Amino acid sequence: MTKDGKSPRIRYDEGCLAAHALNLVGDRWALLVVRELMFTPKRFQMIRKGLPGITASVLTGRLEQLTAACVVDHEERLGIYALTDAGRGLLPVLEALCRWAMTVPGHDPSRFISPSALMISMGVNLMQDSAGGREALAGFDFGTEAFEMRLSRGQLQTTAVTSPEAPFVLSGTGNTLAAAVYSNSPLADLVSVGTVRTTGDIKAAEDFLSLFSLSRQT
Repeated sequence: MTKDGKSPRIRYDEGCLAAHALNLVGDRWALLVVRELMFTPKRFQMIRKGLPGITASVLTGRLEQLTAACVVDHEERLGIYALTDAGRGLLPVLEALCRWAMTVPGHDPSRFISPSALMISMGVNLMQDSAGGREALAGFDFGTEAFEMRLSRGQLQTTAVTSPEAPFVLSGTGNTLAAAVYSNSPLADLVSVGTVRTTGDIKAAEDFLSLFSLSRQT
């Protein structure tokens, strides 16, 4: 049942649990809306900024559907959308989709990457063998969004912040910082040509970025 007591719109008339999940979050853009809210509540225009291909009417419809499905809460007075516990529970689904995507060809990293998308991707692509026993705190500044990423006991915890306070902060867009994380180019080279900006301990930043690898089978 949805929040208003009504049954969700049926797309798949099956008793399969996967079909039930898709009845709730299977529409185009729905999971990407969830992705944009994964780390922090946002207003409508901020959500749309992370989804440059979506129209205002489609985003309105998806937010209404996700709110009715108890995946998103809408604070109407402030105009803020936030994930519910059920919505936050979709993080492993997004992570699993990222892992699966690396097993099939066709991924084009030159296309738009939102800050939230990069943060989720890094959680998937941390090299556990290298990260075990390491402790680190990294800052990421995307201009309109910022995050701190803490590595402890082989686990990453990502938190949205107003201004990162970390030994180093990497600044840029989702795409340029993805290049810093995943390309084979030394960070110093990317900084020298203006692809990314850094403040703080660049050696610590290089060591941190070495813990991530984007590998896929084709």
